[in-house]
Amino acid sequence: MNPIASIPSPPVSQFSLGPFTLHIYALCLLTGIAFAWWLGTRRWVARGGRAETFETIVLWAIPSGIVGARIYHVATHWEDYFGPGRNPISALFIWEGGIAIFGSLLGGALGAIIACRITGARLSSFADALAPGLLAAQGIGRLGNWFNQELFGGPDYGPLGLEIDVAHRPVEYRDVATFQPTFLYEMTWNLLGAALLLWIDRRFKLGWGRLFCLYMLVYGSGRFWIEGIRTDFSYYFGPLRTNQVTALIIAVAGLLLFVLLTRLRPGREPWVEGRGVGGPDHAPEDPETATSAVEAASTGSDGTAGSEAPEEPRAGPAN
Repeated sequence: MNPIASIPSPPVSQFSLGPFTLHIYALCLLTGIAFAWWLGTRRWVARGGRAETFETIVLWAIPSGIVGARIYHVATHWEDYFGPGRNPISALFIWEGGIAIFGSLLGGALGAIIACRITGARLSSFADALAPGLLAAQGIGRLGNWFNQELFGGPDYGPLGLEIDVAHRPVEYRDVATFQPTFLYEMTWNLLGAALLLWIDRRFKLGWGRLFCLYMLVYGSGRFWIEGIRTDFSYYFGPLRTNQVTALIIAVAGLLLFVLLTRLRPGREPWVEGRGVGGPDHAPEDPETATSAVEAASTGSDGTAGSEAPEEPRAGPAN
């Protein structure tokens, strides 16, 4: 059965630049990381932080995220590395491909926690600053799956059917020419979700990690749906694929944490960095103390107005 129209897959997934071979998938990932870094830095500075602090945290989070992504992939494809006739050392060969976004989130979170302790930055503030860019980066990275002709869905004969070469088709679908373009579904979902997070944050001025909770809800719910129509190998927990279970946990945890934090921590944090190890004091920890200090400094010892008042604690414009 021939589709009415279809989406062609790119004819190449890599190219040579002198003695180097560049994989387009890797370039897509790097583009996403660069965008998330840029947007996150702007949002962090707007909330009163220093660009250097954000950079330090990111430089901790990226390598730990790569390690986490590889560990998660190996754990969910165990037999590919430790099954009969396999070479266990190949589990370390990350350049041969095989990383997982869920693992990168866990590993990156660990690196960010350590970096926030070192720099004196507030972890929840960093997470909120990063959330929209992170979701957009994951959408950009999905273009790499398109170039690699991988992680597509089941047969699709409609106008959005994705053409897949025979060499990349599952054995049971050798005679099927077009499949559901899950890369396009997830890319669209993530980019729209990132725009939604930016609007929500600008409108409601969320803080204390609540925007990141919404990121968890948006990404987890979309990934749960998309993961359910993919055809690549996966272990199962009952009727659900491994990644569906992880996505569901992330979405539910994000929703519950958002509700809890909304009740316990309304508004935004009074400071984003400076109260921990090694950071400058950008603002007092208690917003009431900060207000009292400004009022006291703006009046003389006899209660009359002083000639000059200090600057208010840095808060930055709302996003």
